[in-house]
Amino acid sequence: MKNIFRISGVVILVLLIILIHSCKKDKPTPPIITTTAISVITQTTATSGGNITSDGGATVTARGVCWSTTTGPTAALSTKTTDNTGTGTFTSSMTALTAGTVYYVRAYATNVAGTAYGNEISFITSVTDIDGNTYNTVTIGTQVWMAENLKTTKYNDGTAIPNITDNAAWVALTTPAYCWYNNNAATYKATYGAMYNWYTVDVASNGGKNVCPTSWHVSTDAEWTTLTTYLGGGSVAGGKLKETGTTHWTTPNTGATNETGFTALPGGYRNNYGTCSYIGINGHWWSSSEGSTTYAWYSYMYYNYTNVYRDFYYGKYYGFSVRCVRDF
Repeated sequence: MKNIFRISGVVILVLLIILIHSCKKDKPTPPIITTTAISVITQTTATSGGNITSDGGATVTARGVCWSTTTGPTAALSTKTTDNTGTGTFTSSMTALTAGTVYYVRAYATNVAGTAYGNEISFITSVTDIDGNTYNTVTIGTQVWMAENLKTTKYNDGTAIPNITDNAAWVALTTPAYCWYNNNAATYKATYGAMYNWYTVDVASNGGKNVCPTSWHVSTDAEWTTLTTYLGGGSVAGGKLKETGTTHWTTPNTGATNETGFTALPGGYRNNYGTCSYIGINGHWWSSSEGSTTYAWYSYMYYNYTNVYRDFYYGKYYGFSVRCVRDF
């Protein structure tokens, strides 16, 4: 009889251990979630989202993104979206944002165990230059770029940049100037922006002025390298930066996915004869980095390659496009 009681006690103890272990194992935990990179940024809207890889053992009853102008936004205290339920990926649209403002965003997911948050991402809404032109922006890695070529005709202190239309006069310049492709703003300004000689973006040549909006600057050669490195190297970065399709790029526009939202366009350039050429074929962008007394660094892409190339072969009087980068 005693043996029976002993065996029964052992069985009960084992069952209790199994029951306790089972309860602990089945107790829900908060979900596991990551935040999707920001894309399609305008003056007042942006797109993000999240990916819930685990529900924590309980149904996800709420998910979305939350954002604020300070770090650490929460679903309880910050503006948020509500984007269905369950695990997997989802897309969130942020609205009613303020132009030219830095925001911090996190994806969130809620179950009975609590609310979990993804990694925090910062971004800035579209920015306006001194002329009133508005530019969409895009966050790529740790950088925030304008998603359009610069169009301004003034420095951000209001000083006018000379518009040089004569070909010979353009080539002879060692001072700042801008132009429109074929001197035709009506056709080319909205899509391709202006072309500037390098003296326009060089603070030593322009009297310490900034052609970009306040809190932005002309991209350096090092910043272009940071961009292409983040995208897997110069041999593939062009495809990820170029606008898709052949509306602007000449066929075949090799490898173009524009997965970054950078929307690089083939604005051509103004050459050593002062004439404009190669629109649709290539895009060239000045950096603010000098290569020598005669040349400066620039980056460029072609319609039939996935590369982003960098060089300082062309003279500083060439007319190239310009992209600005946030001062973070």
